[in-house]
Amino acid sequence: MGLQIPYICAMSTWKDYQEKNKDRFLSELLELLRIPSVSARSEHKPDMLRCAEAVRQRLLDAGVDKAEIYPTEGHPVVYGEKIVDPSRPTVLVYGHYDVQPADPLDLWHSGPFEPIIKDGKIFARGSADDKGQFYMHVKAVEMMIRTGTLPTNIKFIIEGEEEIGSPNLAKFVSTHKELLKADVILISDTAMISLDTPSIDIGVRGLSYIEVEVTGPNRDLHSGVYGGAVANPITILARMIATCHDENNHITIPGFYDGVVEATPAERKLMAAAPYNEAEYIRDLGVKALWGEKGYTTNERTGIRPTLELNGIWGGYTGEGAKTVLPSKATAKISARLVPNQSSTVITEKLLAYFRQIAPPGVTVKAEEHHGGEPYMTPIDSKAYQAAAKAIEATFGKAPIPVRGGGSIPICSLFEKYLGVKIVFMGFGLDSDNLHSPNEKFELANFYKGIETIPYFHKFFAEG
Repeated sequence: MGLQIPYICAMSTWKDYQEKNKDRFLSELLELLRIPSVSARSEHKPDMLRCAEAVRQRLLDAGVDKAEIYPTEGHPVVYGEKIVDPSRPTVLVYGHYDVQPADPLDLWHSGPFEPIIKDGKIFARGSADDKGQFYMHVKAVEMMIRTGTLPTNIKFIIEGEEEIGSPNLAKFVSTHKELLKADVILISDTAMISLDTPSIDIGVRGLSYIEVEVTGPNRDLHSGVYGGAVANPITILARMIATCHDENNHITIPGFYDGVVEATPAERKLMAAAPYNEAEYIRDLGVKALWGEKGYTTNERTGIRPTLELNGIWGGYTGEGAKTVLPSKATAKISARLVPNQSSTVITEKLLAYFRQIAPPGVTVKAEEHHGGEPYMTPIDSKAYQAAAKAIEATFGKAPIPVRGGGSIPICSLFEKYLGVKIVFMGFGLDSDNLHSPNEKFELANFYKGIETIPYFHKFFAEG
């Protein structure tokens, strides 16, 4: 049986502690955000090590029993724990300290690694994804430890490779199963609808990411001398990509939808209950109309349906002014978001085979895998999910709406495979936080609300 904490007493104690220390909490987060821990860029390897050490120290400062840095073949993993009583349930908190590249820099209103507070928002790369969100847990745990109200055992695994597909995490988890043994995994790397309409993600989509390179002539050519005689790799690549969707925006890759389970009418009705203002959605994005698979709503397209998107494309001359060349190469990065019953391995092979097979004579195609991950669903009837829902209701004053997130967290199925426990998502970000985009931000209100709410999850999970 977990530690029984009187409800009103806990609420008052935690609230007082947070109020007295909230400025320090924010200051510490800003220091983490100043470290450019970009896992995708080799020149940032020293910054990755510096950030890992900073996370380790913050865990120790919060009062954990031990915190250690574990090397991997890539960037290190930070592990920490506070074991109050082996008989109590153990919560494993996952997060990542690596961030996306900040490009294009000229679109940022301020330095991506020079965090500023403006209009109640923290603007910086990694503010919402995921430094701000995992740091809520560090501060919530500090709050419980320092007030003597921690009702569960706590373990942290904060990795440095989530943004590049977590290539070394499987090996780490499989070789440290006893170290990571827990009763539930708690992740804050997702979003909620809003502070007025709280929600919990009950699933995330999987990911398949490939790169396709089309090569024509053995060098860039004069477009006047050779144009019309030689296949232009950019034109060919564009045509190949254009064949991936039909007139209904349905994906045409053979076998792409094999095994996809259609959402039930009940689930679609539940999704439709979530607040949604299409005019506001369009206005926020600065587009004139929405685009997507026919027969599905916007929320369904971004949650329960698989997608195929072009993430980047380049070739030829892209500098200032004009240069009339017929390029030798053209390249594209392409990703698919996957839903339950789709396999990232299977879909990746289908994508690679498709682009290799449809290449016309006159060009050669090199198609390679980058990384992937499996879709994941969490049961809403579990003790852990109910504890999360009760925690949100305790601090928001209303029950959260269960939703399905459009993003991907590749390690979810990996954790369940090796550790045999379920995951609960408690994200406090917003879809409008500009994740992976210039001017990423995290609302101060959401940061503090997360710190306020997380202790209640531990309380209700321990009592469950």
